[in-house]
Amino acid sequence: MMALPLHVFSRSAMLRGSGLAAAAFLLLGAPAGASTLITGAMVYDGSGAPARQESVRVENDRIVAIGKLRPHKGETVIEAKGLALAPGFIDSHSHHDRGDYADRAMPQLLAEGVTTIVVGQDGESSGAFADISKQFTTRPAAVNVAAYTGHGYLRSQVMGQNYKRVATVSEIQAMQSLLDLDMKAGSLGLSTGLEYDPGIYSNHDEVVALAQTAADDGGRYISHMRSEDTAFDAALDELLDIGAKTGIPVQISHLKLGIVDRWGDAKAVLAKLDAARARGIKVTADVYPYEYWQSTLTVLFPKRDFTDLSAARFALTHLTTPEGMRLGVYAPAPSLVGHTIAEISVQRHEEPAATYLWLIQTAEAWRSAHPGIEPVEAVIGTAMAPEDVADFIAWPYSNLCSDGMIVSRHPRGAGAFAKMLRVYVREQHRLTLPEAIRKMTSLAAENVGLKGRGLIRPGYKADLVLFDPDQIADRATVEAPGALAVGVSDVMVNGVLVYRKAQTTGNYPGEFLKREGQ
Repeated sequence: MMALPLHVFSRSAMLRGSGLAAAAFLLLGAPAGASTLITGAMVYDGSGAPARQESVRVENDRIVAIGKLRPHKGETVIEAKGLALAPGFIDSHSHHDRGDYADRAMPQLLAEGVTTIVVGQDGESSGAFADISKQFTTRPAAVNVAAYTGHGYLRSQVMGQNYKRVATVSEIQAMQSLLDLDMKAGSLGLSTGLEYDPGIYSNHDEVVALAQTAADDGGRYISHMRSEDTAFDAALDELLDIGAKTGIPVQISHLKLGIVDRWGDAKAVLAKLDAARARGIKVTADVYPYEYWQSTLTVLFPKRDFTDLSAARFALTHLTTPEGMRLGVYAPAPSLVGHTIAEISVQRHEEPAATYLWLIQTAEAWRSAHPGIEPVEAVIGTAMAPEDVADFIAWPYSNLCSDGMIVSRHPRGAGAFAKMLRVYVREQHRLTLPEAIRKMTSLAAENVGLKGRGLIRPGYKADLVLFDPDQIADRATVEAPGALAVGVSDVMVNGVLVYRKAQTTGNYPGEFLKREGQ
């Protein structure tokens, strides 16, 4: 093999002129079978330990050595003095598969160092695990993908359109059989979206039975609980009871207090979770670093009565505000996208609650007239207190997630991980840099059951991100939700360079991952 040139850059040289773009020359794509030595970086290994200046050697798709290493003959050497080298970030709750990876390069993710996404969330699955795994393997993306099996998917397969009721024993057994097939194919476990159709119509026994199937196969349970607002305590009790009865690890999806009346209660919630862990319940959580969510207009109506003016008024008073509800998708009238319920109500000369109901009723009618076309509507709702979000993020057992998607009005799809480092490390000092990285790497891997990723250790897959901890920052906003983060110079996935000079490389080495033990 012809020897590759040695590239040496100092940090001061890299930050001159074009800034971090120049730093992207650090990681050079090496041919399959080649060896790369990264030297001079401050290595944050993902464990939460302080950084150490040492070298990391990558061969093929794995990390093979760490320490004071000398270059091998013909080896590509990367001098990264002054930059941070960390395991690639893991997004444990995402919807980035929507659109079937239309842009396989996933630039919004790579620009903030994300190398693995976990899908199948909120009870949603796009198909049987074996099928979606095969589809991705046939046409991979730049990042790795792992998946849960969605409870809503199982319900739709077994119950069809007749889902607005409790499942029968035979239907639960049929769902268990489908789940068992997915588990044996490598699914991480069971996900539920108990605030959404069709999961909202299930009872506790149904969910426990399915969680037991996942537990028997060595899987996990992750849940968008039945309520994140008025019935939060009962919803949390249900999740903890599932963990207690089945022994399965239970993860709260995007932990939040989405009700004005409960703002400031985060510490009490965390005390309850700590007490549950002390009793042996393996409860964890993921959190995204924003005070606003994105979901359906209907999510704040647990009784699904879209003619109830008092329910609409309650939602716009206690759960959010008319100014805090901004349309992200609206198929019946795309011109309304980006406008708030408050603004639309002024146009319609009516109170915001009436406008809220009109928007839902119009969307439901449009959906009936255009079957199979989704999404029909989505809304961004401001509903959380910043102090609660910070407390939830700082909990030792919570990892970061985005709950985002590539094409969305919500900036979390392109900014969550960079915002974590900008806000909670540099600005608020709620977390040290090593701890923040742990929450985005090894803890995320542990909480979802991924093996061999999330740490810089010999034998682990070479998912790596090189970035400037003083410069990394999110740029995505509601007005510009796809704006790329800055501060990440280079990203490797399975030993292959996928991000260079702040540009995607056109390499698609992502793998479809199976849970630990498969």
